Amino acid sequence: MTSYSCCLILLLFTWSTAAYGPNQRAQKKGDIILGGLFPIHFGVAAKDQDLKSRPESVECIRYNFRGFRWLQAMIFAIEEINSSPTLLPNMTLGYRIFDTCNTVSKALEATLSFVAQNKIDSLNLDEFCNCSEHIPSTIAVVGATGSGISTAVANLLGLFYIPQVSYASSSRLLSNKNQFKSFLRTIPNDEHQATAMADIIEYFRWNWVGTIAADDDYGRPGIEKFREEAEERDICIDFSELISQYSDEEEIQQVVEVIQNSTARVIVVFSSGPDLEPLIKEIVRRNITGKIWLASEAWASSSLIAMPEFFRVIGSTIGFALKAGQIPGFREFLQKVHPKSTNNGFAKEFWEETFNCYLPDGSKNSPASTSFHKGHEEGLGAGNGTSAFRPPCTGDENITSVETPYMDYTHLRISYNVYLAVYSIAHALQDIYTCTPGKGLFTNGSCADIKKVEAWQVLKHLRHLNFTNNMGEQVDFDEFGDLVGNYSIINWHLSPEDGSVVFEEVGHYNVYAKKGERLFINENKILWGGFSKEVPFSNCSRDCLPGTRKGIIEGEPTCCFECVDCPDGEYSDETDASACDKCPEDYWSNENHTSCIPKQIEFLAWTEPFGIALTLFAVLGIFLTSFVLGVFTKFRNTPIVKATNRELSYLLLFSLLCCFSSSLFFIGEPQNWTCRLRQPAFGISFVLCISCILVKTNRVLLVFEAKIPTSLHRKWWGLNLQFLLVFLCTFVQIVICVIWLYTAPPSSYRNHELEDEIIFITCHEGSLMALGFLIGYTCLLAAICFFFAFKSRKLPENFNEAKFITFSMLIFFIVWISFIPAYASTYGKFVSAVEVIAILAASFGLLACIFFNKVYIILFKPSRNTIEEVRCSTAAHAFKVAARATLRRSNVSRKRSNSLGGSTGSTPSSSISSKSNHEDPFPLPACAERQRQQQRGCKQKVSFGSGTVTLSLSFEEPQKNAMANRNAKRRNSLEAQNSDDSLMRHRALLPLQINEPLGAEPSFQAASSPETSSQESVVGDKKEEGPSPEAEPSLPSVNSRNFIGTGGGSVTENTVHS
Repeated sequence: MTSYSCCLILLLFTWSTAAYGPNQRAQKKGDIILGGLFPIHFGVAAKDQDLKSRPESVECIRYNFRGFRWLQAMIFAIEEINSSPTLLPNMTLGYRIFDTCNTVSKALEATLSFVAQNKIDSLNLDEFCNCSEHIPSTIAVVGATGSGISTAVANLLGLFYIPQVSYASSSRLLSNKNQFKSFLRTIPNDEHQATAMADIIEYFRWNWVGTIAADDDYGRPGIEKFREEAEERDICIDFSELISQYSDEEEIQQVVEVIQNSTARVIVVFSSGPDLEPLIKEIVRRNITGKIWLASEAWASSSLIAMPEFFRVIGSTIGFALKAGQIPGFREFLQKVHPKSTNNGFAKEFWEETFNCYLPDGSKNSPASTSFHKGHEEGLGAGNGTSAFRPPCTGDENITSVETPYMDYTHLRISYNVYLAVYSIAHALQDIYTCTPGKGLFTNGSCADIKKVEAWQVLKHLRHLNFTNNMGEQVDFDEFGDLVGNYSIINWHLSPEDGSVVFEEVGHYNVYAKKGERLFINENKILWGGFSKEVPFSNCSRDCLPGTRKGIIEGEPTCCFECVDCPDGEYSDETDASACDKCPEDYWSNENHTSCIPKQIEFLAWTEPFGIALTLFAVLGIFLTSFVLGVFTKFRNTPIVKATNRELSYLLLFSLLCCFSSSLFFIGEPQNWTCRLRQPAFGISFVLCISCILVKTNRVLLVFEAKIPTSLHRKWWGLNLQFLLVFLCTFVQIVICVIWLYTAPPSSYRNHELEDEIIFITCHEGSLMALGFLIGYTCLLAAICFFFAFKSRKLPENFNEAKFITFSMLIFFIVWISFIPAYASTYGKFVSAVEVIAILAASFGLLACIFFNKVYIILFKPSRNTIEEVRCSTAAHAFKVAARATLRRSNVSRKRSNSLGGSTGSTPSSSISSKSNHEDPFPLPACAERQRQQQRGCKQKVSFGSGTVTLSLSFEEPQKNAMANRNAKRRNSLEAQNSDDSLMRHRALLPLQINEPLGAEPSFQAASSPETSSQESVVGDKKEEGPSPEAEPSLPSVNSRNFIGTGGGSVTENTVHS
């Protein structure tokens, strides 16, 4: 069975060796063998296998000069290590290198060779088989190039734990150690590259791109990672296509149509050069220009794409390249290549492809010749010849005389990664070589035997590798088998010297830096399309200017938007803003919505015209009130001032001063103290004013309604009690204000809600209910005052000015009833203005109606400011009341006589005759001109009904009339005591209002017609009281009064002096 297994494996190995003849490998013996996988060709020839005969191995086509240079880098590194006295001394490294032809099938074919040799060694068949040319097992493999190829190779090598160190496979899928156990690499994975691509797009403010990826394990994961990064940055993808070098023409045409019709100018490509080449050729054929190509590392410097004939369509390429390294002596090594090299079976084909010739010892049907002819016939441009026939080579051609990618060693990127991969394996072997027993990585600290080292032992040391390369950089693989590296950013330029494409480094990407600081680009070095410095535009929509924001269009990607103006109160100060920012509370957006400006502060200011006007009116009110107070103070002993209750008038004027002054608290910027002071000041001032008017009016009304004024009346309506009533009424308002200020005090308030652009500084009243109580109580007192004033409107005008008080109360009510809807419908500073206007209007109404008439008489009609005028008015009022009562009784008697007998005799004439039997209202009398200067008196005409009565009054000093008053008392009859109550109430006004001295009470006697012999006497009882609180001058007694009625009747009244 063992022999059978040995033979089977040998057959397998023999088949593998036969498939790879001497011209298809580079091989050198050594103590330890390293395997290598490189793309010496770009692909394989398409061949239909009909299986009518034994299938033949596919042929590789299109020679890859860069792939051969990478192979040379591995050989150079191995030879450099072998010649090193410090690294693996006394040990020789050998190699076995195969061509993958950039395909998975060829790579697996080569990998099977490595695995088969390792299995032969693991079976230890030397004692059974005579293997004279035994080849040691491959303990590590360097390669492969493409991620898709490395994925397949890693799956196979991982089964045997053979370490694989790739120099160009960057797919992030290969970092999965559960699947790819033995895979490591000296190139960063694509996760950082995809992030760097998204950062570049964001840097140039592009948001509308297309993506193209190779349909393999390199392109799909790379573009998927880019989509994730793009989504985080609000970058939209217009189209996403997959390509392959094996795609048919129809698929390529379809992708080109998509690119041509797309509005995206930036195209992100994750692909290798061979996979992208067919697409680029079709784009060049259609001459689709104006696109910006963002190239991944796999094709950013590919010689298949970076060709001068393609530059007009891909000249705006920005790509990523690995950080270039330095390999001392590598240039000279490249120049030493020779076609007759015994260890490098690829040198012959390289020489023929470089010089476009063939070596004479080569067969005409050799793979090299076949490759060339196929490549030329397919128009792939693999060689430099222009003829299907190649001239023979001498082998002495100068390699430096021909420009090929092989000799482009200015930027050694992949070549340096190959060099670093070989050194990584060598340092792992060095660790095994120098391992001290007890400190090893294996069980119980044991070490591996360098002479019998196995692949899995090398893998263990590679995972713990840490060394310094020739550039002084630390090399160690992370837990995923990756090396973290940086990228150079290159831009394709057209060389002015030879017209070739050169790669200008325009920036770099540092993966070690913190986010936001990794990308650096020097825009001055970038040429767009080979000549332009202006950054191309690749956005679905034009940038939104400051003051606008992006608005979503339904059914379109988020990158396709319309520019919407920022709403009021919001702003955007940057281009292409996603949203507008709200202005701070005290700020508002300017006209263009590009910034915020402070809101306008508004209140009823002293300096604005409205505030000045209100202030002037308030000052005018204060001045007029002060003027009236001054006039009343100066003429305080005149009859008019005394008749208006002088002390209460002073208090009333003081309250009006407070009312006018309180309006000033509503003007100016509201502060907490002004807000808490202005409403109580207004409320208390008006209550004090209304209380004074109420007490004055009610006092006189009660006096006139009393039948006989007694000492109780005088005491009850004394001055002290009047002030007490005023204080009590005002105290209620004070209590309301105190409760208000304690429970919910008003405060200054900045109102942002009324108008967007204006901050209204107003007073927050704290409690509208309290304000309602304050105004309501004031109106209640005003209503009571109005009631009493209206009731006393027919009293003598010198007592309480009832008509004017009634009118002033009407004005007060009109003002404050109008105030309620005006207050509720206004806002801002106009609330204060409405209240100021109401205060001023009410105050001016009270001042004008109550005091202006008196001031006019005092200043301009001094003849009416005499005691005679006062008493004349009072007597006329008393006569008018008596006459009305007499006429009423006369009418009643006449009606009774007519009902009893229907007598035709003459009806007894009353003391006053009237042509009319109905009773009409009587106007107040007007004083006639003064009589003689020697005799003080007056004449007044009293009109009532249809008749007019002329009243003549004369006055003498009280001392001369004392006897007449006493005689009048003796003649008082019992009938006077039963006279009409109305007459008695009006008779009582003389001693109360004008304060006659003791013993100076007048008496009235009206003579009736002789036919009735009826007589009505008005008798006043003498009251023994001191002077009244007003202390007004004594009223002179009436000497004689003759009443002459023009209506046909006459009344004679004789007054008997006491």
